[in-house]
Amino acid sequence: MKVLIITGSSHKNGTTAYLAEQFIKGAEEAGHEIFRFDSADKEVHPCIACEKCHGDTPECVFKDDMQELNPHLIEADAVVLVSPIYYYGMSAQIKAVIDRFYANDAFLHGGKKAVLMVTMADTSTETANGAAASFRGMTKYLEWEIAGTVIAVNCMTQDMIRNTVYPKQAYELGRSL
Repeated sequence: MKVLIITGSSHKNGTTAYLAEQFIKGAEEAGHEIFRFDSADKEVHPCIACEKCHGDTPECVFKDDMQELNPHLIEADAVVLVSPIYYYGMSAQIKAVIDRFYANDAFLHGGKKAVLMVTMADTSTETANGAAASFRGMTKYLEWEIAGTVIAVNCMTQDMIRNTVYPKQAYELGRSL
């Protein structure tokens, strides 16, 4: 299975990166092929709804790092979104990537599994409701099967998340795809 992991945090040694690493470890042990796209380290312009990607020559007007991601997005059997919760939603970096899925819309409907993993300092899972609702809406529209979620609360640092059940949940989710 080809698995695309898109992360949304600029903290290379943070909680989001750690969850992604645990998921990858499980997925690789299960024999899956992994492509990781760290959106915070990439140049991704926001979609401007110009509709050029749905015109006579269907391609995005922006020539940025989405050109690297697009083939992996189209070919992926599973798409994993891993983001910190910033102000009740996914990070701007990962949201910009998701919005740019629009250019590939015709190639993305059906046949994929999807995973959402989020981390936050807050202690209430309700803080992730906005991100979870956005994820559910996207997967419903794209007709993707939700394979699982990890909502990691009270995890401000990597030391904090290491002593929780969340890394094991991410690892097991990676193995179970």
